[in-house]
Amino acid sequence: MARDPRHDLLFEPIQLGPKVMPNRFWQTPHSIQAGSDYPGFQAGYRGMAAEGGWGAVFVESTAISVDADPLTVVRLWDAGDVRNLALTTQSIHAHGALAGVELQYGGAPINSGESRVPYLGPSQMVTDANYLSAVAEMDLEDIVLVQQLYVSAALRARDAGFDLITIFAGAAISVIAKFLIPRYNHRSDQYAGSFENRARFARETVEAVRRAVGGDCAVGMRFQLDTLPTPYGFGEDGISAAGDGHRFLTFMDDLVDYWDLNVGTLSGEGEDIAPSRTHPENHQAPYVSHAKRITTKPVVNVGRFTNPDTMASILTSGQCDIIGAARPSIADPFLPAKIRDGRLDEIRECMGCNYCISKFEFGSRVACTQNATTGEEFRRGWHPERFTQAVNSDNSVLVVGAGPAGMECAIVLGKRGMADVHLVDAGKEIGGSVRWISQLPGLNEWRRLIEYRSIQLDKLPNVETILGRRMSPTDVLEYGASIVVVATGSEWAADGRSGAHMDAVPGADARLDHVATPEQVMVEDKALGHAVTVFDSEGYYMGYSLAERIARRGHDVTLVTSHSILSPYSRLSAESARVNREIRGLGINVVIDHSLTSIEPTSITVQDVWTDKMSQIRTDSTVLVTQRYSTDSLYREVKSRPGSLVQAGITGLYRIGDCFAPSFLAEAIYSGHRLAREIDSPDPSRPLPYIRERRLLDAAEDDYRLGSLTLGPVH
Repeated sequence: MARDPRHDLLFEPIQLGPKVMPNRFWQTPHSIQAGSDYPGFQAGYRGMAAEGGWGAVFVESTAISVDADPLTVVRLWDAGDVRNLALTTQSIHAHGALAGVELQYGGAPINSGESRVPYLGPSQMVTDANYLSAVAEMDLEDIVLVQQLYVSAALRARDAGFDLITIFAGAAISVIAKFLIPRYNHRSDQYAGSFENRARFARETVEAVRRAVGGDCAVGMRFQLDTLPTPYGFGEDGISAAGDGHRFLTFMDDLVDYWDLNVGTLSGEGEDIAPSRTHPENHQAPYVSHAKRITTKPVVNVGRFTNPDTMASILTSGQCDIIGAARPSIADPFLPAKIRDGRLDEIRECMGCNYCISKFEFGSRVACTQNATTGEEFRRGWHPERFTQAVNSDNSVLVVGAGPAGMECAIVLGKRGMADVHLVDAGKEIGGSVRWISQLPGLNEWRRLIEYRSIQLDKLPNVETILGRRMSPTDVLEYGASIVVVATGSEWAADGRSGAHMDAVPGADARLDHVATPEQVMVEDKALGHAVTVFDSEGYYMGYSLAERIARRGHDVTLVTSHSILSPYSRLSAESARVNREIRGLGINVVIDHSLTSIEPTSITVQDVWTDKMSQIRTDSTVLVTQRYSTDSLYREVKSRPGSLVQAGITGLYRIGDCFAPSFLAEAIYSGHRLAREIDSPDPSRPLPYIRERRLLDAAEDDYRLGSLTLGPVH
């Protein structure tokens, strides 16, 4: 299919100082927990983005000094880092893209846990983003020292093969941002007070970097143009786009080759990386759209861009010159190539759930709800667009359940050339629980999970989707399939059990009129009384989403949770500030640190988790958001008939997704994908060994290749 001519300008080259970027797609710096310590992981992930058509591909934020060692980030401390990162730049260059690095010193969340050396800052101000941070106030000699650290890191970046060197001045965490923002700069010398004084450190630093590498690399800045009004930003204590933000662009414009502009602060909990629940595509436009009138240099904007029409329109309108993206590139590293080739229906659109962000905050490697292959490029050798023919492809497969795991499994089995794949579901449409989850407030874009897979299923001639058929054990045994995969999902507990309630809660019985589960509320539309209590021990989106939906329908709602904050997981997904303010803004009464001990028709009894004090809450209906149980009776009944399995010619019986273990949507999809990728392995129920990048005594390069004896079987 030919490319839409409206999208041609997305593929025009652009000059960035001494470098030419081949198109307008810029994968912005984002952490994948690879750093420079896992060179294969880093190179595999970034190289895949370059192969997918991103014209510039960045590694994550890069620490330039041992006294600023946050989590697993890229480090440019020494020649060893240069050697490891050269593999990544080579991988990026192999596909014609520019390789970028973002240099940073210091920052709010830095505890210097490895070096145990406090970082230097403009003032001894402990940041609100990390009350444990230790800061030493810089004297003039320290300022010279830190600026030299930037220069040394830039020289190492050049030697490692990076084309683009970005100086990070954003998120209210970098030392440059802290000099500029009045909230953190309490000095009384030539680096404080007036705008020119607060921006002096930035100008001197960029000047020094340009002198060192400006002829070899493009030098730019990633700048938080606006730290946003309260309550989601610093207000008058920060900087605004119309004030110091625009002044900074003018002040620094002659020194940079490009600007990567963003808004928000780390303390604002996600306004820059906001979820689709609260922020639409291009939500930063009101702040960044005027920057092009001020700067003469190319401008990069972000905004969770997935629609090529939106991308083309913001270039045409003059909002920016380059489309920046992190989350959309995670969901589909081949997004640019698919736009280039006119394959828009194959784009795996980011659904804005922020699972990728939560994984970073949790200290885990990158993962994505939409893209099961992300992070697996090197260690498992998975490619998001290429699939090998299965050795046992002459087998037919029955997949029971067309939820997230079942859909993904059927697609990958189809792409691996299995003879016949039948995806059977009792419902009227595919999607499983996502059909009703996406009807919760703000979660409409989560339907992208279904829409993408529906299109792919329709394209596969060897995959047939059969709806409206509920399978019994006898049906499965008589179906005629050689391999059976059960993906029947899970259901919310109807008895109040959870990690905090190992036994059923007295009175918790969803068969009663005054007790309900999430499915009963959303799918069955079970009648609720005027006063409704939602009890949440899950701690993610379900509790507050149901409470919001019920409150907007006119009920008086109380939300009780055993956690010390409403939706603790939303802190990891960068939406806690919005969630907590919006729920209370709806008039929902939030009761934290209380467990549920019993349910009566007109009240519940709760217990303070710290004092054990009991109290009653009057309610007409109680909605239980506790834990989920696998709906696995079909699997277990079929498995219990080994003789019948042999007689039916079934050589493999497997369960995937929530049917195996209820978890995140991303993990259900991963489960289905992994089984299908390894359907021809000796035991598909167990994952094959993957490459572990670890220090091995007397190691050789072969020790880090799939099939090596050092990567023994997983039992």
